[in-house]
Amino acid sequence: MSAVAPVLPGDPPGGRRAVAVWGVGVSVYFVAVIFRTSLGVAGLDAADRFGVNASALSTFSILQLLVYAGMQIPVGLLVDRLGTKKVLGLGVVLFTAGQLGFALSPSYGTALASRALLGCGDAMTFISVLRLGTRWFPARRGPLIAQLAGLVGMAGNLVSTLVLARLLHEVGWTAAFAGSALAGVVVLALLLLFLRDHPEGHEPEPPSHRGSAYVRRQIVASWREPGTRLGLWVHFTTQFPAMVFLLLWGLPFLVEAQGLGRGTAGALLTLVVLSNMAVGLVYGQIVARHHGARLPLALGTVGATALLWAVTLYWPAAAAPMWLLVTLCVVLGACGPASMIGFDFARPANPPERQGTASGITNMGGFVASMTTLFGVGVLLDATGGDYGVAFSVVFLLQGLGVSQILRLRRRAALRERERLVASRVSSVHVPV
Repeated sequence: MSAVAPVLPGDPPGGRRAVAVWGVGVSVYFVAVIFRTSLGVAGLDAADRFGVNASALSTFSILQLLVYAGMQIPVGLLVDRLGTKKVLGLGVVLFTAGQLGFALSPSYGTALASRALLGCGDAMTFISVLRLGTRWFPARRGPLIAQLAGLVGMAGNLVSTLVLARLLHEVGWTAAFAGSALAGVVVLALLLLFLRDHPEGHEPEPPSHRGSAYVRRQIVASWREPGTRLGLWVHFTTQFPAMVFLLLWGLPFLVEAQGLGRGTAGALLTLVVLSNMAVGLVYGQIVARHHGARLPLALGTVGATALLWAVTLYWPAAAAPMWLLVTLCVVLGACGPASMIGFDFARPANPPERQGTASGITNMGGFVASMTTLFGVGVLLDATGGDYGVAFSVVFLLQGLGVSQILRLRRRAALRERERLVASRVSSVHVPV
């Protein structure tokens, strides 16, 4: 399947207004990622502030991701039912309250509750932005629009790495986190004023059923598609190494295991983000033009990531050389764009009325893997007295599981996608002019 995606009947027109409306939606996701990744630059500060060990520190991110992953299917159903604007608006309120609560938390317990609230709001953003893209842009633009959304999210990670880290050093914990919460207020105002679910004349058909039967049908129909399951496993296998590195364990690994200063470690985290943004543009263009490149790109990224992690963790000297750490961070930057390929398997496998649900199922993959790895690394660090070589071996176990599932599903998904493509071309021939 190397052909470019066809123009389908009923495709939205795109254009400048689509870019403007989508820009408002993606700005919400941008702020959500800033809040989500803010703990990545504050992990050591959080351990000191709340007096916790590695396992307890990882619980912050694990709980946040647990809530995020658990919300994906409900959010997908809500987006299909209520539309983008309502779900995004609720998400902004929740993740802004969570960030403000984290700033003011006097104890470990209240800080945990705040991160859970943040994760709940964050969970409502990306699926909504993906659906917004499918409603405003032609289907052939889907892969590029999805990669651009991921790129904007990584720009939020960059802000967290550069700006929030500096604020923490200059103004302290409470002022830095409370000040960042103001960004949520700004994007909420933009959303209420300018966001629209779809262009005029492209209103989706209202769901014909309500209640639990509708929910079951949406989930079952999405899951039965091999493309949805393949998308989930691609997302599972590709995303989590970089997510774990940026969200929590990258800074401690570089400082404690590799002996780098915080400034140098922060620069390497920034490199991951910059690499992600650059690779995202490349992957988006490749997949938009050659659908057959999806699986080779995903599996190639997994293989390169595993190789670089193995060489870095088991380097014979006490610390890996700088050139190797730089190479590792560049390769980790490809994990985010590779995970977006999962949506390029799920999207053509499902009709428009199931896009939110299918995207929610797919998006669970990487976050379940990240949550599992965060927990495993924290437990193994405590059990081994800080041996990162043993702790990060969890990465290889999850990559092996994911690759086995990708290889199992790839042929069924390819066959089903070809069938759908032929059916769509036949229907377009019979559409009255």
